[in-house]
Amino acid sequence: MEHLQNLTNVQSIISQGGFCFLLIIVFAETGLFFGFFLPGDYLLFTSGLLCANGILQIHITTLVVSLILAGVFGNYAGYLFGYRTGHILFNKDDSLMFKRRYVVLAQEFYTKYGGMALILGRFFPIIRTFAPIFAGIVKVDLKKFTIYNIVGSVAWVITLCLSGYFLGKRFPLIKEYLLYVIIGFFVITTVPFIFAFFQKKRIQHDKIN
Repeated sequence: MEHLQNLTNVQSIISQGGFCFLLIIVFAETGLFFGFFLPGDYLLFTSGLLCANGILQIHITTLVVSLILAGVFGNYAGYLFGYRTGHILFNKDDSLMFKRRYVVLAQEFYTKYGGMALILGRFFPIIRTFAPIFAGIVKVDLKKFTIYNIVGSVAWVITLCLSGYFLGKRFPLIKEYLLYVIIGFFVITTVPFIFAFFQKKRIQHDKIN
């Protein structure tokens, strides 16, 4: 419940923190290992919605382009960190800001989807933070990484930000129901991890038996 209450503060983050703060959060969540807990999906959607309603006073084109660049540079930061020192994360002890299982989760996701993990992973919390770091650890070719990075950031930002924007334009009063929208996002982004968790448990159980 506390987590959901934190998610509902995204409007305050945008309206009080401002445009630059929004870009910093997106940058941190897409490449800095301690940024995995930040509400990137919700911020993108809500920023588009608030832009449509005039609460965030910036042109939608500027918003989208800036968010894409923040996501791209965030992934580059994660890749560079992984390339140089990312292997340390596999031996790092768990702490409040870091869980080793997150790196393992990104590793499994990358092993399954290859370079596409950098595109698909944008839409999954935790994965979008650690996928570029793991790409740096395994030293993915920089040119290939750049392509996946740009495509992933464009797809992620346009899908979520413009969804919020056009929904806000079509239904101006939807901002009054932001809590329910965020809860819906929370459910949608959590279900795949719950499914993957139980699937992994089932596979482990089958191997034991």
